[in-house]
Amino acid sequence: MRCLVTGVAGFIGSHLAERLLSEGHQVVGADAFTDYYARERKESNLAALRSRPGFLFVEGDLLRADLDTLLDGVDCVYHEAGQPGVRASWGTDFEVYVQHNVLLTQRLLEAARARPLHRFVYASSSSVYGDAETYPTHEGLRPQPVSPYGVTKLAAEHLCYLYWKNYGVPTVSLRYFTVYGPRQRPDMAFHKFICAIREGRPLTIFGDGQQTRDFTFVSDIVEANLAAARVECRGLVMNVGGGSRVTLSHAIETLEEVMGRRALFDRQPPQPGDVRHTAADISRARDVLGYEPRVSLAEGLREQVEWVNRNG
Repeated sequence: MRCLVTGVAGFIGSHLAERLLSEGHQVVGADAFTDYYARERKESNLAALRSRPGFLFVEGDLLRADLDTLLDGVDCVYHEAGQPGVRASWGTDFEVYVQHNVLLTQRLLEAARARPLHRFVYASSSSVYGDAETYPTHEGLRPQPVSPYGVTKLAAEHLCYLYWKNYGVPTVSLRYFTVYGPRQRPDMAFHKFICAIREGRPLTIFGDGQQTRDFTFVSDIVEANLAAARVECRGLVMNVGGGSRVTLSHAIETLEEVMGRRALFDRQPPQPGDVRHTAADISRARDVLGYEPRVSLAEGLREQVEWVNRNG
């Protein structure tokens, strides 16, 4: 198939594009190089892709780009692009989140509705749940996001559903739970923790460390995306978790064991928008996609540490 991967220079998008090429697909990769983090990091993510046969890179803002040309001949869209980050989504920056997460998604769906797509896979987030009513959390529970970021991701999910319901766009939304691994964004916790431990700096910890997260290795996320294009799942929303729900304190202890070094701590109050717990009920993804997380937390952290050591 010919696949469009938006946000291809990002953490997940670059891994997904590499895997699609390895499967024999053609990949059109689009990225706007927004300033959320340094362009050179994203260029590094793209470096291996640029020389691969079957890969075409298009730089541009999808809010203004010619989407008809971009989608020409495309069979499957993997929509990874968006403005990330819970803590940065408050105040005047909310407008950026609305533009990149809601308006951009609507524009892409509008361009897709007149085309015979095989699948439109949207990268959603566990942030849509907020402080969920039960754990593990299943898709039937009412989403109650507690951050502006979560609100925009949920709005885009609803757009995906209504374009499927009204126009038959073959959408599926995957709710990612705390993704980590090589190339993780520099603002994300494990990347910052690894760098701090290497350099002997304190880790900034918000809260008491007893909050839990369902950590998911990036290769498991990629597998879920590929499965979403293989099987019939149009119109669905599915959790994609890693089966590694642990406290933040336990995760740091695992990282200390992997690195063979002790961490120092700078403890700060909890931040607005940070949920206390996340835990994915992956029953639907298991039943529909055949999804099963394969990478343990210790194994995944070891791979990420090795990548940071190689790349600085």
